[in-house]
Amino acid sequence: MNEFSGLAKFLIIIGLFLFALGLFLSLGGSVKWLGRLPGDIYIKKDNFTFYFPLTTSIIISIVVSLIFYLLRR
Repeated sequence: MNEFSGLAKFLIIIGLFLFALGLFLSLGGSVKWLGRLPGDIYIKKDNFTFYFPLTTSIIISIVVSLIFYLLRR
């Protein structure tokens, strides 16, 4: 094995991740339900708005974890 094979694998994984992120961001406007799931916290008062996408964050974390799990196998 070449001494750069670990670096090459790392760069390929980072490239695939950036590609997936770019694809996700370009389709972000067409995914209306993302960020408005049940469990996302949204509080709006007179001069104050608080929004925390809890459920959306959990789903994104699970998907990213699954992708990394499959790439390590």
